[in-house]
Formats: sequence, structure tokens, C-alpha cells
Amino acid sequence: MLSDDDIQGLCQGRHGDPCAVLGPHRQADGRTWVRALLPGAAAVSAVLGTTRVPLELRHPDGFFEGPLPDDGRYRLLVTWPEGGEALVEDPYRFGAVLGEMDAWLLAEGSHLRPYEMLGATPREMDSVAGTSFAVWAPNASRVSVVGDFNAWDGRRHPMRLRRECGVWELFLPGVHAGERYKFELLDRDGLLLPQKADPFARQAELRPATASVVAAMPPVAPPSPARQAANALDAPMSTYEVHLGSWRRKPEEHERWLNWDEFADELVAYALDMGYTHLELMPVSEHPFDGSWGYQTLGQYAPTSRFGDAAGFRRFVDRAHAAGIGVLLDWVPAHFPADAHGLARFDGTHLYEYADPREGFHNDWNTLIYNFGRTEVRNFLVGSALYWLERFDIDGLRVDAVASMLYRDYSRKAGEWIPNVHGGRENLEAIAFLKGTNEVIGAERPQAVTLAEESTAFPAVSRPTYAGGLGFHYKWNMGWMHDTLKYIARDPIHRHYHHGELTFGLVYAFTENFVLPLSHDEVVHGKGSLLGKMPGDRWQRFANLRAYYGFMFGHPGKKLMFMGCEFAQEREWNHDASLDWHLLDDPNHAGVQRLVRDLNTLYRASPALYSQDFSGAGFEWIDHEDARRSLLSFVRRGREGSLMLVVSNFAPVVHHGLRLGVPAAGRWQERLNTDSAYYGGSNVGTPFGAASSEAVASRGRAQSIVLTMPPLATVFLEWTA
Repeated sequence: MLSDDDIQGLCQGRHGDPCAVLGPHRQADGRTWVRALLPGAAAVSAVLGTTRVPLELRHPDGFFEGPLPDDGRYRLLVTWPEGGEALVEDPYRFGAVLGEMDAWLLAEGSHLRPYEMLGATPREMDSVAGTSFAVWAPNASRVSVVGDFNAWDGRRHPMRLRRECGVWELFLPGVHAGERYKFELLDRDGLLLPQKADPFARQAELRPATASVVAAMPPVAPPSPARQAANALDAPMSTYEVHLGSWRRKPEEHERWLNWDEFADELVAYALDMGYTHLELMPVSEHPFDGSWGYQTLGQYAPTSRFGDAAGFRRFVDRAHAAGIGVLLDWVPAHFPADAHGLARFDGTHLYEYADPREGFHNDWNTLIYNFGRTEVRNFLVGSALYWLERFDIDGLRVDAVASMLYRDYSRKAGEWIPNVHGGRENLEAIAFLKGTNEVIGAERPQAVTLAEESTAFPAVSRPTYAGGLGFHYKWNMGWMHDTLKYIARDPIHRHYHHGELTFGLVYAFTENFVLPLSHDEVVHGKGSLLGKMPGDRWQRFANLRAYYGFMFGHPGKKLMFMGCEFAQEREWNHDASLDWHLLDDPNHAGVQRLVRDLNTLYRASPALYSQDFSGAGFEWIDHEDARRSLLSFVRRGREGSLMLVVSNFAPVVHHGLRLGVPAAGRWQERLNTDSAYYGGSNVGTPFGAASSEAVASRGRAQSIVLTMPPLATVFLEWTA
């Protein structure tokens, strides 16, 4: 029989190795004894076939034990004080959850998909349905699974420690998908910690509740050559950035959010109608605080419960792909919030975060920074990347806050940061993590892409790791966004002094694979809307915005536009409210929306505008020096020889008889004019919408054309030979 000290430790939830004594155990005399801890039970019997063997109550808190007549498979018949009975499986008669090889791969951090072993996985063991639980907490002295299935009592289901990898595991028969759970941990000194959500949970409760939810593993999405081609560097990419909680709500239902199937019906259809190639979703991984917009995530493996379950999210992605639209996710491996139920001091130690606040605390967001030097933490994050790409068929990950990862002194004053081993400011561990993640994605999911939100001059962000780069496919061009928005916000009378704010981006345009973003960051925190930045009277404000959009679509680089910008939302973005869709009743706003739709259509139909985005061979200046008249003109070239002339006039005057040199003789047909009355413009343009070249030299070119250039407008003219 078990010693009184062991029994006392079990009943207090402080036994050092409960799995070594609970369940069936063969004794020295050859008999097998069964021990069970079932607080509140009046009586417990072991049932083998038709044989019922009462177990002795050894402690009033519900510890029972007794010998079995043989070693057969048994179940426990539990009698409760109110008289009810339940025949249940004993979790402690089942073997290990992790195989030996799995445990060692976890220990060395070489398993690319740790989510296949950790977390909560519905499965069968010994032909019994239940859920296996596994959690990494190497410094805890005890870990238990708690949930509705055991009255959230940490004494009932303490877990088995796999010392070779620091993982605690247990199979719970009868626990199925949909059940809530957490982990209850004692630290190394035996102190009770706040209950923790599962870092590998596939589903979570809707905030403010914080429990994890047992969910099935999504199936692997098969590779898709079509998606790989659509995500290629020489393919068109025009992305619609969306915050799902405020894109559109249901006013007739108390402003509720849409669910995944409604997004599949409405958002996918809208993106298709507008001509976008990709959707980029601001973080959909589970997060406790709406005001973080998802960027303070705790559920690296759980689609947020705000819009439904994981299966619904997979249906949404499938519907987008069926419509020919890719889905990109914002992914946040840079930091995480310090909520007590999350990763912070997970097992009583700084397990996921750096211990020293000079490395582990993010001053800008009051969050914690992942310890990129720890193998298991890197594995946790790399596994998350593959999980979204493989299990939900995501086309790519836009990695948030890369700049904050690259530098140890990011947003820190002197003395507030720790140099690297060479005395420098670069975070070598984070750099190695980013390179490694991109290499893994390239090898395991070659159809997927990664995009870096990186605002510094760190070199070769979007160059292969074998060439010394970080391995991203694309980099957001934050400099282009800031410079051009500063320019377009100026009164036209002053613009000729700042012409370089438009042209400077072409100095470095081909050093990286750039995306031109007009992102959510530019329409919050007092910055106003894009329309609100425009100078002049109401007509000029819309004309400025239309001209700017035309310039963006002509400029080398992939395109990204935040929701609401496509119809010139007037107020600043509010994450707690739907976009102002009623503005489309106004012809000016409807005109901007029609323009963006037509820009997308022209862009996708014109290889000259996308096939050589990242090569100087795809771009040629016509005139970048006409600052006095705020005029800019250039040619885009397609690989197959197509040519598109782009001319922007950022002055509120018409330029008659504008002569421009062109690289080829022939007819230059107007394909789009942002000043068209169809978009709300003044309908000024070159007569008959076309210009034939003449053998008149201009700007070093033997051929030239003459245009009538509308005010505050961008015009696209295609060479038709």
C-alpha cells in the first residue's frame, strides 16, 4: 500500500511524481494494485469484465487503492455522494503520449512541426477516444490539466514529466473537441502559478474568457502550382489589407462581427470585384485585447474565436483561392503580451522571454520579447509559421515589426540594451531565427512567400540567405510611403521645392523586392485618413488622391492598400466600428472606388506594370527633373516587350502641348486617366485618347509625343506600335 506521505502529497496536489503511483502498478509480490485520486467520490471500484473490485478509501479527500485479481483491462466505477454512478476510464492506465524519438527531437529543437506533439490532440489510445495533452514546462515541479471535465481541480489530473525534453504529458479518455482546458502549474519551489492557456492551443475562448479549447488538427493542404505561380516575384500583386473586426459589421444585429462564412461570401466577393490579387489579414491569431488589432497575440496556433472556429477559417481561405485570391496573414514573432494566462514566466521562469528586461521587455508596446537564442522558442515560432501555411493553406506571412527584432538597441537609450557577443547592436539570434524560418518555409512550403515590415536600412532583407540576405521574398517600402505621403500632403504651390520626395524612391527601388504600402499605420493615431491629408478644396482633395493612387500603381513595386482607402474614407480608422460604406452614395467616393477597381484591372492586364518590378530593366525615366511644373514621367517595360508610359501632374493646372520623348515609335494609347469624369475628374486629356509619335527629338530620344495633361492627375498610355 502507498505510504501516508505519498497519499498526503497527492491529495494536496504536491506529489513529486504522481504518475509513478497513480494507476496500475505491479508490486513485489506479483500483484497489481490500482490507485486513484477522485476528490468528492463516495466509493470507487475497479471493473474487469463482469468482476467488480471495491477499492479502499485511504484518504477522505478521495484517494482509493486496492489489488486487482488479474492484469486485465479495467475501468473505474465511481459512486458520488448524491447516489449517481459513472463508469470511467482511468487516465493513468494509458502509456506515454510522446514516442522516444519525438521526445528527443523536441529536446534538441529539431522537429519542424512541434504542434503535432504538443498541445491538445483528440485521438484514440488503446481503442479509447480521448485527448492527449502535452506542454513544455521544464522548470515546473507539477503540471496538471484542468477543465470542465474535472471541475478545474488541479489535483485530479497531474501530468507525467518527460525529463529528457521537459514536456509534461497525459492522455485523458472521454475528453473531446470543444471542451475547455488550461494548465495548472507549480513552480520549482512549489508555488502555485496563475492558470495558463495552452501555447499550442488550436482554439480559444472568446475574450475576456481565457481558456483554451480542445480542437481537431486541421488537415494538411496539398501543394498548389497555381498558388505558387500567383505568388511569384514576376506576378501581379495588389493586396487589400483588412482588419476583419471593422471591415463591415451587421448594424441590424447590434454591430456584430461577421463570421468566417460571411467573410467568404462578402469580403472575397468584394476583393474579386475590386480586382485585388491578395487579401492581407491583420493578425487573426488569438489575442486578448481588441485595441492591439491582433498584434499582441498569445495564440500562435489559434485563429481568433471572434469570427468562428478554425474549420470556418479554413473554409474562408478555400473560398478565396477558388476565386483566385491569395490570403496573406500578419504574423507576430517579435513580441507577446504579459497577460498572466499567457507565456510570461510560463513555468515560473523566463521560459519564452529573455530574462533581462534590457533584452526581454519591449518599451514601445509594454510587451515581452521572445528569447530567440533558445532552441525550443525558435521551434515554437517556426512551427507556428508552418502551421498557418500548411494547415490553413495561407499564401504568405507578413512578418510584423522586423526592425525591432534586428537591433538590440531598438527604441532604447544608451545603457538600456545589451550588446551582442561582438559588442555590436545587431540581434544575432533574431537574425539567425529570421533566416532559418525563411529557409524552412522555402524548403517545406515553396509556394508561400514572406514579407518583412522593416523600416531601416538593414541590407538584403529580401535577398536569399545563401547570398547573405535575410531570405524574405518582399520588403515593405516604408521610406517610399512616408516620403510620398509627405509630398502629396503639401500645398501644390510648394511642391516644386520637394520634388525629390517623389523621385528618391527610384534611387533604391531595385535594391530590394519592394511592396508599396498604404497601410493601416497611416490612418490612425491622429494621422487622419488619406483623403484628410490632401490639400485644397474638396474637388482638389479627391483629385490629389486619385493622382497619387495612379502614381503608386505606375511605380515599380507590388501594391498594398488598407481597407477604406479604396473609396476615400473621410474619418480616421476606428477599429471598433465598421467602415463608412454609406460614403459610396457620394459620387466623389464612388469615383475613387471605380478608379481603384480600374487601376487593379489595368495593372493585372499589363505585364509592363509588374513583370519586372524588381529590375532596372523594367523602368526608364522620361523626365524626373520638371520640378517647376510638378511633372513626372517614366516608362515601365514588360519582359515580353510591352511598354506603358506613366505621366503624373501634381499641379492644379492643365499642361497643353506637353512634349515627351518616348522610347519607341508608334501610337501611344491612353489606358487610364485619373481625371476622367467617370472618377469625378474634369475630363481633360489628350484628344482622341491617343498620341502618335513624331520624329522630333526630346530628352535625348529621337521620337516624342504631345499630350494635353490634366490637372492633379496621372495618365497611363500603352505603346501599341
